Amino acid sequence: MNDMHQDDPEGGTESRPPVVAELSQLMVHLLKGVLYRQDDERLWASLLSLQARVREQAAVLLLDLVLDEAEGYAFFKSQPEPEDVDATPRPPRLIARRPLSYPVSLMLALLRKRLAESDASGGDTRLVLSREDIAELMRVFLPDGTNEARLVDQVDSTITKVVELGYLRKLKPAAGAAQQAPRYEVRRILKAFVDAQWLADFDARLEGYRTALSGADRDKEAGR
Repeated sequence: MNDMHQDDPEGGTESRPPVVAELSQLMVHLLKGVLYRQDDERLWASLLSLQARVREQAAVLLLDLVLDEAEGYAFFKSQPEPEDVDATPRPPRLIARRPLSYPVSLMLALLRKRLAESDASGGDTRLVLSREDIAELMRVFLPDGTNEARLVDQVDSTITKVVELGYLRKLKPAAGAAQQAPRYEVRRILKAFVDAQWLADFDARLEGYRTALSGADRDKEAGR
């Protein structure tokens, strides 16, 4: 009688993976990085149905689940530090904070502004830029006298870092266009990293970036 409730590997019928297996897969994926709906529709559907369980498991690790159904992404972030300095010491952060260089911060700021402009225009929800587009965004904020070769090198190295951080995704060349210049999709998770209040102070922040980059350039020329 008990055999009636067991899966028959020879029967050819596919059963839905156990909840525990789905939950484990979700936790592992989210601990490794961002889950995008467009990258894995099946796992995204599992997250929507199991999000309460995912939040419970994340809380044990002092993590919060950030889930944006409209934009189609989810990720874990560390819970805020307690305000009570005398509280019991917390374990090390599972998700480490990573300091960003000025060029990386500048590129993220410019990409976020460009994404806001694209959304405001009512265009495609996907923002795709060429390397030349990104270089043009950066150009006006780099020190005067920066030559083209140096600009390209700096932009390429900064793009590589932003891709590693998950805010840009390099697209494959279209069929028959092997020589096409690199193109990148701006991932919409950038909206979670750079919020509306941050954008409100955008001009002041850009001036700060301009000053910092100019200072770094002078230090490099002076050999410091």
